[in-house]
Amino acid sequence: MLILLDEHTAALDPKTAAKVLETTDEIIKRNNLTTLMITHNMKDAIAHGNRLIMMMDGNIILDIKGEEKKKLTVEDLLHKFEEASGEEFASDKALLG
Repeated sequence: MLILLDEHTAALDPKTAAKVLETTDEIIKRNNLTTLMITHNMKDAIAHGNRLIMMMDGNIILDIKGEEKKKLTVEDLLHKFEEASGEEFASDKALLG
């Protein structure tokens, strides 16, 4: 079974989004589910899950997992994006959450 979460907290206030993410994590862990969470929020992408895949123009430009993902910061992710894409990241919403 695969659970697809496509921007499932995008239209929520920060407190409600945090509760939804917490509940989602509990359900995934309790039921040992495979889940794909799509988000533009870098903090959430770093904090949740065990693998982070970043795409640009339909192509995978970053694939980070394991210890590297656990140590990742938003600043690190921005730097990796800029190295991989050759472009500056320009979304305040993704940066600020």
